[in-house]
Amino acid sequence: MFELISNLGLGMSVAVTPTNLMLCVIGVLVGTLIGVLPGIGPLATIAMLLPITFGLPPVGALIMLAGIYYGSQYGGSTTSILVNIPGEAASVVTTLDGHQMALQGRAGPALAIAAIGSFFAGCVATVLVAALGGPLTSVALLFGPAEYFALMVLGLVFAVVLAKGSIPKAIAMILLGLMASMVGSDIETGQSRMSFDLPELADGISFVTVAMGVFGYAEITRNLEHGSGTRNVINAKLSGLMPTWADLKASAGAIGRGTALGSILGILPGGGAVISAFAAYTFEKKMSKHPERFGKGAIEGVAAPESANNAASQTSFIPLLTLGIPPNAVMALMVGAMTIHGIVPGPQVMTKQPELFWGMIASMWIGNALLVIINLPLVGIWVKLLQVPYRLLYPAILIFCAIGVYSINNSPFDVLLVAFFGLFGYWLVKHDFEPAPMILGFVLGPLMEENLRRAMLIARGDPTTFVTRPISAGLLALASFMLLLAVLPMIRSKREEVFVED
Repeated sequence: MFELISNLGLGMSVAVTPTNLMLCVIGVLVGTLIGVLPGIGPLATIAMLLPITFGLPPVGALIMLAGIYYGSQYGGSTTSILVNIPGEAASVVTTLDGHQMALQGRAGPALAIAAIGSFFAGCVATVLVAALGGPLTSVALLFGPAEYFALMVLGLVFAVVLAKGSIPKAIAMILLGLMASMVGSDIETGQSRMSFDLPELADGISFVTVAMGVFGYAEITRNLEHGSGTRNVINAKLSGLMPTWADLKASAGAIGRGTALGSILGILPGGGAVISAFAAYTFEKKMSKHPERFGKGAIEGVAAPESANNAASQTSFIPLLTLGIPPNAVMALMVGAMTIHGIVPGPQVMTKQPELFWGMIASMWIGNALLVIINLPLVGIWVKLLQVPYRLLYPAILIFCAIGVYSINNSPFDVLLVAFFGLFGYWLVKHDFEPAPMILGFVLGPLMEENLRRAMLIARGDPTTFVTRPISAGLLALASFMLLLAVLPMIRSKREEVFVED
């Protein structure tokens, strides 16, 4: 306990430095803005902002990107409640009851409960990250190359099982990501492979290029296709911002249950804010003595999903920081950001760079407090932003992205490559391929190849090393079991029903 308190003290001393505090404020503000603006989302934003982090210190860069992620969960609730527009996928559930409350003149209590639930969930999740970080790191230190390879296989299998749509398409995306990660030079011999004799591909394809194209450009192109002009903004009443005692009493249990559910689902591979929000809302409706109230302005329908998505967005850092395995696509981008700054994700982060690990955790507390303090007074400004026409907003974003990509290597080829991946990402979405598994494959590919080769070298070329070591064999058995469950027709049909969001 004393060690935990001293570590949190170290983290707070890192997080409250003027530079890191400023980057935390920028992160949560940008995250809120992204949450407010429909159609962009944290995934595309973090992909677009990766070039900016090159000039920042590693700790500050990760604090800012983390702030964008959990800030976007908060921002999405504002427009979901006021104008029935989910700015972010995890906020879709909040529209069901939040906007009904706004139409009844109770937008203030809805926004306040969303803020209180988000803050409480964020604080609890941060404590969990701090408490579980040490024990999980100790376990991870027992892992050798064979165990790490098996763990990454399990992560990719979870991405297949929990991806939307067909399993063959998800497997194809993972294989495509693994292949793309091998372009460039062989990690052992330096021999060029799959570079098509193009000198620009000699060092491989940049993670920023793939992420920005597949998520950023493709998302913008898809939104432009829908032809959204100016949005019709409903002027919901904001009188009486503070909730009543009855509101607090009704939502207290929902906040607690949503926090617990989101914390658990955030840690699991393939989980995250979207699944947590849907699960918390469904669970709360099942628990209620009057389920008919849901969808008609029940305050529990705002409290539960808002608490769940914020808890999940922060506990998803646990497997990233302790095991080096990203549980979802946003965390895969965080792995990319860490790699850019020369940080190897995994248990070594906590032991060799404690100021990075604990600084990020402390910044989450500060960020959650800032979200409440900054955002409630800015509600009117966020709503006004929704009136900016898409035809003006998106070209500006595209231009800034192109400048950002060019500035990394001063290479026009990189800009063309982003455009190619943008078109490819758009094609994937149109043909019901989910790009998230591809990014996970692309991020984990080099790490998998390195650990596979190291394990085979240690075992003198004996492939049975993966099944004779207990931890490795257990992880591979679990991966095989999960894949088997996913391909069974009955399970598969149920799985597809769960992910229907319309």
